[in-house]
This record gives sequence, C-alpha cells and structure tokens, in this order.
Amino acid sequence: MSENQNAGKAGDAGANPAADTAGRLAPLRARIDAVDAEIVRLLGERARLAIAVGEVKRETDAPVYRPEREAQIFDRLRREATGPLPGQALVSIYREVISACRALERRIRVAYLGPAGTYSEIAVHRHFGHGVEAVPCATFDEVFRMTEADAVDFGVVPVENSTEGAVNRSLDLLLSTPLAISGEVSIPVHHCLMTRSGSLEGVQRIAAHPQALAQCVGWLDGHAPGLERAPVSSNAEGARLAAEDPGVAAIAADSAAERYGLRIVESGIQDDPSNRTRFVVVGRYQCQPSGADQTSLILSVPDRAGAVHALIEPLARHGVSMKRFESRPARQGNWEYYFYIDVIGHKDDDAVAPALAELRANAAFYKVVGSYPRSA
Repeated sequence: MSENQNAGKAGDAGANPAADTAGRLAPLRARIDAVDAEIVRLLGERARLAIAVGEVKRETDAPVYRPEREAQIFDRLRREATGPLPGQALVSIYREVISACRALERRIRVAYLGPAGTYSEIAVHRHFGHGVEAVPCATFDEVFRMTEADAVDFGVVPVENSTEGAVNRSLDLLLSTPLAISGEVSIPVHHCLMTRSGSLEGVQRIAAHPQALAQCVGWLDGHAPGLERAPVSSNAEGARLAAEDPGVAAIAADSAAERYGLRIVESGIQDDPSNRTRFVVVGRYQCQPSGADQTSLILSVPDRAGAVHALIEPLARHGVSMKRFESRPARQGNWEYYFYIDVIGHKDDDAVAPALAELRANAAFYKVVGSYPRSA
C-alpha cells in the first residue's frame, strides 16, 4: 500500500472522531455492564441474608435497627476503601443499601419537624437512608410525644447550630423525656431564597424559621432591607406559604423549592458558609459500645462556690475528654442551671464508667441522655 493510501485511511479515521470514541468505549461499557450485573446479583444475595437476619430477630425479639452495628460497618468501609472512590462515598452508597435491606425486615418510622422539605427531613434520610417512613410533625414537642407513645420508632430533632447555638426547646425536652439518644448527624446548612416567580418583585415579606432568619441577617440587611421578616414554625412551612402567596418569599433548602414548585432567587444566602446544624436521634433503644462513641449528660450542681469545677474534675482525672458544655436555666426562678455535657466514649467504657460514677455522686441532678456512635 502506498504512502498516499495510508494517509487517506488515517485521514478517514480522523474524520470520524465519534466512531473512534464509540469503538474505544464499547469494550469498557461492556465491562461496566458485566460489573453492574454482578453487583445486582450480590445485592440480591445481601437482601436475602437481611431477610434471614430479620427472621432471627423476630424469633428473639431483637431490634431491627442497631445504630452501633451500622456505625461499625461504615467504619470498616472507610478503612477498607482503596480508591478511587473515597471512603465517605462508599458510606453514602452503603447507607442506602443497608436502609433498603433493613426495610425488608421492617420499615421503621421516624418523626421529624415538618412539613416535608425541612432540614430535619434531610437529617432523617442522611442518617437512616431512604428506606424508612419519615413522619412530619408540627412541633418538637410532637416529635417527642409520638416517639414516647411508640407511634414511631425514632425521632430526629436539632440540638445546636454552629452560628446560632443551642436549640433550646430540644434541650428542654431532652431533660424530661424517658427517651435516649441513639445517634447524631451533622447537616451543612445551605439556605436559598425562593419565590413563585424567581424574583423579589411584588414580595412583601420573607417567611422562615427564626434561626434561619438569624443565620441570613447579613444578606437580608444588604439585599432585602425593606421586606418584613416573618418567623414561622419551620423553613418548609415558609416554603408552603410562598407557594400559596406570590407576596411571600421563603428561606429553605433547595429541596424545598423542588417540592413546593418554587424558583430560587438566590442560593447560599447564609452569613456563615460553613454553617452546620447538629441533630440527634431519640428513641427507646440503648446503644451498646461501637468503639467510637460519645455520651450525653444533663447535670446540675449544689449551690456552693466551686461546685461546677468540682463536678467535672473527675473527667480530667480519668482522662475523659469533654466535647461540649452548655448551660440552661432550670426555669424555676431561682437562678439555678442545668449543664448539658457531651464526653468522648461510651458510658460503659473502662475510663468513662468510673468518671461518671463520681459525677453522679457529686451532682444535685444527674441524667445520662444516651451513649451512641459519634458521627464521622
């Protein structure tokens, strides 16, 4: 074959890059299809094993959901990740796999502050996956009431925000409830301003949860200083109102815009770009040690000088790290306080147990709200 003929063939190949790309991709896609088929087969096998596990649990009256067991699975996945998928990506995938398999045993019900579209609903699915029935409630009190009445298996409530601090009503309810914390989840707060039209034309007020309004005050002062700021029970409730009234704008997660048929005017209007909200999971389940736990306590001290220092001194002496320390008025009119404390470790750990025994002996009031896996 002459050089001219060879050049012509090369030119023909170069003249059809789409065909060349398709030819190179075809065997790779075939291998992906084969891998997908094997994954589907293995997922089916995992689901059948989950059904068998469920039968054993029913016979022995064991709980369907064990947070410490799932935490150990996720920790193992992070350690075993060899790339190119990072460990956290594998955890996100497996959370849904585990959630779907758990639902084959029994679909658990989880209460949260509604309506649908709140950050609380996002927290439910971030922690449990989508294989649960998420039950919206009108108030934090209703979340606790439904969980205490066994109308749902668990409740999810916010307890603190990185910029606005404690969610006081949740803390007050944790003081009086017989429920225990069995998990936590931290959600990045990404607030969006949304309306029916996608603009602020004709808008008279902005509806959102009071904490969301406070978290966006800088942006609102600069871009919407003349609009009324209307506090409502939840951001999703604000989105619902905005969907009904073109004169209302809402601040909520972008998922609320899709759910309520709204258009986003501006995204990321929170003043702190790293803003996060921490949620806890409450229920009747008491977690066993997972190996990476924390314990939440509520304490009060006798009214004498140095009482707070004396109360928490055993933690340092036993080498127990304190992660959080928050005070709340006892609401009895006598200037007494409850202290909300998170420490690293499970209440039954060798170092933690003796420290807690000393705290209990020294405290005027002592309550372990829960020992549970720390969120990664």
